[in-house]
Amino acid sequence: MLVFLARRLLQIIPTLILVSMLIFGLQQLLPGDPALIMAGEERDPAVLEQIREQYRLNEPVPVQYFYWMKGVLSGNLGESMRLKASVGSLVASKLPVTLQLAGMALLIAICIGIPAGIVSAVKKETVWDYAANLFALWGLSTPNFWLGILMIFLFSVNLGWLPASGYVRPSEDWQASLATTIMPAFVLGNALAAVLMRHTRSAMLQAMSADYVRTARAKGLAEQRVVLKHALRNAMTPVITLLALDFGTLLSGAVLTEQIFTIPGFGKLIVDSVFNRDYAVVQGVVLVTATTYISLNLLADIAYVLVNPRLRG
Repeated sequence: MLVFLARRLLQIIPTLILVSMLIFGLQQLLPGDPALIMAGEERDPAVLEQIREQYRLNEPVPVQYFYWMKGVLSGNLGESMRLKASVGSLVASKLPVTLQLAGMALLIAICIGIPAGIVSAVKKETVWDYAANLFALWGLSTPNFWLGILMIFLFSVNLGWLPASGYVRPSEDWQASLATTIMPAFVLGNALAAVLMRHTRSAMLQAMSADYVRTARAKGLAEQRVVLKHALRNAMTPVITLLALDFGTLLSGAVLTEQIFTIPGFGKLIVDSVFNRDYAVVQGVVLVTATTYISLNLLADIAYVLVNPRLRG
């Protein structure tokens, strides 16, 4: 187990270095000059020169990358040119919002998708199977922006049950926080639940046709125990992969949903930063997202070993 972890960590280091180079290099291809945006309408040449000197914009790209990485390794992601605040503080204030939203969406997807996939596999070619597949088709084909607007119209405008937009932190009022995040979380979790259902169904069908399941049934074990203990445990390996990858996708892909519900999360931060050419914020947010995504892959690999003892060798 320790050798496996060491090997995976050694693979992560060059991956993160390559990702940081791509982030910084692609950032330079964005059109526009951040110094012109910061200088305002007057755009005095002396002010422009001072801004470029302060943020090292007049240095060659490799030199800029060196100073940026030096700051990153020391825990300094830079300073926002527009907000005049450290990128680390911006990330620390926005990331918990998106983590809460993504966590709720993932929980909704797990509570719907995995049971639906199990029932669909166990009740293959019955009305339960057809209903679960119909749900999956609906979830995959429904655009997030349309579902979000529809839910606002129904639950906020017509029924008045939930607020249409805004965000309240759980530390301030957990009930109000739940009310402001349940709709966007369902919008995000809906499509994921459909994908999760299809993967769970496929993995369960494959597991239930395996020899160890037939042996368990031949021993006279109850069908519920055969399904949940033997088949489901082995079928969870590909599902764990999907959960780890999709949680990272939720962190980086909640942009549109956060815009619709006016939630001040990670997605809204990066959109505003791109529009304002705030390079340091874009680089910091993307680097944190990429690091989180890679870390989730590592956790998924560890979960493989814990779920499936045959992989421990």
